Amino acid sequence: MIEPLLKDDAFLADVLAAREYPNALHLWWLGQSGFLVQWQERHLLIDPYLSDSLTHKYAATDKPHVRMTGRVIAPERLDFIDVVTSSHNHTDHLDQETLVPLLTANPKLELVVPEANRDFVCERLNLTVEQPRGLKAGQTERFGVFTLTGVAAAHPTRERDEWGQDKFLGYVIECGDFRIYHSGDTLLFEGMEAALACHQVDVALLPINGDRPERRVAGNLNGREAATLAKAIGAGVVIPCHYDLFEFNTASPEEFIRTAQELQQPCRVLRAGERWTCD
Repeated sequence: MIEPLLKDDAFLADVLAAREYPNALHLWWLGQSGFLVQWQERHLLIDPYLSDSLTHKYAATDKPHVRMTGRVIAPERLDFIDVVTSSHNHTDHLDQETLVPLLTANPKLELVVPEANRDFVCERLNLTVEQPRGLKAGQTERFGVFTLTGVAAAHPTRERDEWGQDKFLGYVIECGDFRIYHSGDTLLFEGMEAALACHQVDVALLPINGDRPERRVAGNLNGREAATLAKAIGAGVVIPCHYDLFEFNTASPEEFIRTAQELQQPCRVLRAGERWTCD
């Protein structure tokens, strides 16, 4: 089992310590596609998966989800969250066992989801239809100190509902002058680079686990594709994610690092529970 760099009390102590620098952007990797963002002493969670729900669900099947990395923090201990996102309906991005404790611990929490997924989200989390805040691709909304814009994603294709609304999204998150792009789960698709280039992304958070049919799950960018996309959109730095959580669906970051170096694309590889700060 891979141990997080920081977890439990040590992780919370680091989050508290970072508040001494409110004008810097602070970001922690929580494993899989989950990140905690701190800006101006406010906090946004991106696609957190902080339970063992999938390990339990698939334990007796031919597709076991064996955990590789220990959990950074229990969701109920994150009682200071202002906004949380879900990019799509797969459980490692919309986990009942993570989000229900978060919503209980943070009664004023804003939950941001693709508008196309509103009914599904309400059913899974036992919410009223008004509670989630829905975004569409291209739509921008402000949530306190954070401004979010929905960006289309393809997992593995751009799937839409009957009104043409994307079921898979990424988000561009503006924190003052900083811009974070979290792709959600995605493959490359036509028009993707052009749609992102205008956002002047400072940090791109991209999956690197790749697309292998034998896994029998929808795939993502691989390391080479993630580094190349970051370069194409002019990202200031790219941080990889969506690996080292489940044994059957992971990849080494070596190809990502090698490609980033070849392209002279700045990158940073984090351990679970590790902080990255930009000022």
